[in-house]
Amino acid sequence: MTVQQVIESKLATLDPSHLEVVNESGNHNVPPGSESHFKVVLVSSRFEGLRAIQRHRVIHELLSEEISGPIHALALHLYTDADWTKRFGEAPKSPPCLGGSKAG
Repeated sequence: MTVQQVIESKLATLDPSHLEVVNESGNHNVPPGSESHFKVVLVSSRFEGLRAIQRHRVIHELLSEEISGPIHALALHLYTDADWTKRFGEAPKSPPCLGGSKAG
């Protein structure tokens, strides 16, 4: 598994309503194909009642092995569902599937 896949897998345990893990290593002076600099955008109800520092501690605990190893930099953008909606609004919903080629 790649470092990015490990991060995504571990963060999925927070039951996120939105999760983005972006490998930003290419923006830094590292060898091509590096996985050392990441940005995480995570929206989870598990952050309800937690201050920003407490949210960061949750992530650092989950990713402690990676932070002490291959991850050099980790930018965290952590929101509750209410925070996300207030800041960015509702994400547009995809239209319902009509069954593809079976739609008649």
